[in-house]
Amino acid sequence: MTTSYAGPFCTEVLGALGADVIKVEPPETGDEARTWGPPSFEGTSTMFLTANANKRSVAIRLRRGGGIVRRLAETADVFVQSLRPGLVEELGLDAPTLRAGNERLVYCSMTGFGTHGPLAGRLGYDPLAQAAGGIVSVTGEAGGPGVRAGISLVDQTTGIWAALTILGALMRRGQTGEGAVVDLSLYETAVSFMGYHLAGFAASGAVPGRHGTAFPSIAPYQTFAASDGELMIAAGNDRAFAALAEVVALPELAAEPRFATNEKRIAARDEIAGAIAARIALETREYWLGRLASAGVPAAAVQDVGEVADHPQTAALGLLPLLGGLPIARLPFSVDGVAVTHRSAAPRLGNDTEEVLREAGYSDAEIRDLAAAGVIGLDGGDQ
Repeated sequence: MTTSYAGPFCTEVLGALGADVIKVEPPETGDEARTWGPPSFEGTSTMFLTANANKRSVAIRLRRGGGIVRRLAETADVFVQSLRPGLVEELGLDAPTLRAGNERLVYCSMTGFGTHGPLAGRLGYDPLAQAAGGIVSVTGEAGGPGVRAGISLVDQTTGIWAALTILGALMRRGQTGEGAVVDLSLYETAVSFMGYHLAGFAASGAVPGRHGTAFPSIAPYQTFAASDGELMIAAGNDRAFAALAEVVALPELAAEPRFATNEKRIAARDEIAGAIAARIALETREYWLGRLASAGVPAAAVQDVGEVADHPQTAALGLLPLLGGLPIARLPFSVDGVAVTHRSAAPRLGNDTEEVLREAGYSDAEIRDLAAAGVIGLDGGDQ
């Protein structure tokens, strides 16, 4: 019972790893993310399609059909919910209730700001967590406004943490026979991203600011504009800095005592970057990428989404297999040399209601009665 992106992404990961995932949605609207577009594909938001592969959809009106969900939970291994705080208690679908009927159940809850504390109970979305957790404060250009990361960074990572913790709880259950209650929040994920910033603040008392594409603790470690595009250069140590200076025909940078260590280079970041930028601007991106690679200097092109989609490396790794007619990014790992891919496209709303309820022991007559009473929705919700 998850909506938006964090919870659905968690269960999509579990589905790709082999779980039979039953997605419970309201018959009238389904998961709100179904309408988060454009862009859309065949009438459904592409954002929804990328987080709901490997699932079966069951449409249940929860305030009248909570008993159905409780029945499904009796034989489930895992129950994942991201409803607004307090709602599962109102519905009788909270952890104590469901685990009373299935002590082996791993019950996972995702909230915006955690289960206790002054912000508990507030609704949470990815941009709110990025803002409250400090990510926006360190993202953007120096002197400019804060910037949200251009991806659902907190949502997706919370989903990954949830999947990882669920798998750990299942491993423990295999040893003890007992389930578990797992809690995660977007706020906790956001704050965890800020680990080195928070440690640095504790050590120095200095509040970190924004550095654009640069990294506050290493220099030069940022983008530079070539004559036809940008590239990221990550000269993370003295050897790489010396090699970079040689490549851009500025050996005097490496010989300058003021730039001899990373700490000194950070103090002179703008001076060094300015000298390198002037040289990089004279040639094309591919020219510099070739020379930097030959010299062992870490660098990459700054590619837009179209370039990433069309890049031969993306194709070589099979990162965008077609799923339901749309390229959907697979999980970023392989097992025994085989890439882990999605098994099925995101389902239509209510597509599997009848099938799942039959598996749970409901008769065809009971299913017809529930549908007629508006408790459940069949394929296409109420359509």
